[in-house]
Amino acid sequence: MSWCDRRAALRVTRLAVALAAAGLVAGCFQPLYGTPPSANGESVHDKLAEVQITPIAERQGTPQARLAVGMHNALQFDLNGGAPPVSPTHRLDLIVSTTGFTVIVDVTSGRPTAQVSGVTVHYQLVEIATGKVVLKDTASSNVDYDPPGSEQRFAIQRAQRDAEDRAVLLAAEAIRSRLASYFVAGT
Repeated sequence: MSWCDRRAALRVTRLAVALAAAGLVAGCFQPLYGTPPSANGESVHDKLAEVQITPIAERQGTPQARLAVGMHNALQFDLNGGAPPVSPTHRLDLIVSTTGFTVIVDVTSGRPTAQVSGVTVHYQLVEIATGKVVLKDTASSNVDYDPPGSEQRFAIQRAQRDAEDRAVLLAAEAIRSRLASYFVAGT
């Protein structure tokens, strides 16, 4: 057997071992949001649909109230498709706050050219039957936006609002992922 034949045989052997190992591990994979039932017979999707989201208390007409409604609606859609839970087992309490800061300032005009807007959500998951807080965590997201120009005030406000809306959606997704993790692992 020549040197090239041994090398080719070694490659084939390595490939066979790698494929065999992948085949053994493939049976261990289970999608997080899949339909196979969990230990007590419910899927993660079913458990997320049983979470009641309490209205977020903010003063009406404020920018924080708009973000609170956006957060509530995003979570309602992410957890149970926009429908209220039929028989809630858990309650999700939320506190939403916003942040914003200027990253880059134009040296000529002194006006911001890049800004960051963020949302921080403190939340706790309460088991309704016992009133026990089973999960307490914080989710935050920051997104950047570029104000289009100093004379375009409406466009600047719209860019900031769009950035806040994107931050709300990112934070809601993080909360949904954390809740799914809790319902799978129990921690």
